[in-house]
Amino acid sequence: MLCSLFEMKTLCCSSAPSTLHAHVHGSSFSNSALAFPSLKSSAFSKAPTKLRVGVTKASVAVEQQTQQTKVALIRIGTRGSPLALAQAYETRDKLMASHSELAEEGAIQIVIIKTTGDKILSQPLADIGGKGLFTKEIDEALLNSEIDIAVHSMKDVPTYLPKGTILPCNLEREDVRDAFISLSATSLADLPSGSVVGTASLRRKSQILHRYPSLNVQENFRGNVQTRLRKLNEGIVQATLLALAGLKRLNMTENVASTLSIDDMLPAVAQGAIGIACRSNDDKMAEYIASLNHEETRLAVVCERAFLTTLDGSCRTPIAGYACRDEDGNCLFRGLVASPDGTRVLETSRVGPYAVEDMIEMGKDAGKELLSRAGPGFFSS
Repeated sequence: MLCSLFEMKTLCCSSAPSTLHAHVHGSSFSNSALAFPSLKSSAFSKAPTKLRVGVTKASVAVEQQTQQTKVALIRIGTRGSPLALAQAYETRDKLMASHSELAEEGAIQIVIIKTTGDKILSQPLADIGGKGLFTKEIDEALLNSEIDIAVHSMKDVPTYLPKGTILPCNLEREDVRDAFISLSATSLADLPSGSVVGTASLRRKSQILHRYPSLNVQENFRGNVQTRLRKLNEGIVQATLLALAGLKRLNMTENVASTLSIDDMLPAVAQGAIGIACRSNDDKMAEYIASLNHEETRLAVVCERAFLTTLDGSCRTPIAGYACRDEDGNCLFRGLVASPDGTRVLETSRVGPYAVEDMIEMGKDAGKELLSRAGPGFFSS
């Protein structure tokens, strides 16, 4: 009965980290665009004349049945976008490097699961409603033992976890900043009045309009990275903002015209962080993924999510939050809430020990302050 809840495909992992081989319905798909070589500096100074979209190309071949006989030790559940797959393969490679038994051919499988957020692309996320638009079906597969671990973009994970699951691991965080992409300008400030900027994020929309009210922000600019770059190439919008972390993981930073500073665009809660979940009663999987945890990242995410939980944030509310270690080794947290039209932006910050209880309290306290300053009706307007 699971097929009525989600669409699922299984990918058998090859041992080569630089090339993705997916075995789906007897066909073999190859995509070397998901390789992860070392990346150049994220400083950019000019708009590219044409964007590299990097659409996955499929080559079909007959699959040998003998390659399907090995039973995987770990089945990794993920969404099917190139970025989600890049994150799943990053997880796979770290598991293989840390545990010799997982380095064998076929020891790890990747299972693609299509989520509600992937299926409904015609509406803004805020209009679809509900939480867990990109995680619900993956969580269901995990609880039904169709997969063993789930790899998520942490910014997509609701502030609650489904009963029976835990998320004990965050991989080391990528660059949290947003990237500006355009064929005609090098920054938001360079765009002429009335220019159309595409985004699916109310957080980005509100901060753009707060600083540049003359710009026209198209809210329902959805799709994966490749889809958004294609729309930009086609002239549907004049510019867009994307998470730099995703572009780095896809090795597509050459499309970036400039990188926005944290002061100019505060990131989404948990932006750039990957989370790995398992069933709460599966000690073996918990042990595997706990070995990959980057504690500094996990604590930062915990702080930011405490802030988000206090505000009861959803896709209808422009909220931003970022915690990091400052030069003194303390936690510096910055939080923001805004009206969707950008006319009201409220910010706050906290500094305290880089320790879990202190950081949770900092996030909660910052959220309470902004709730109080915002007043009744701010989040429902």
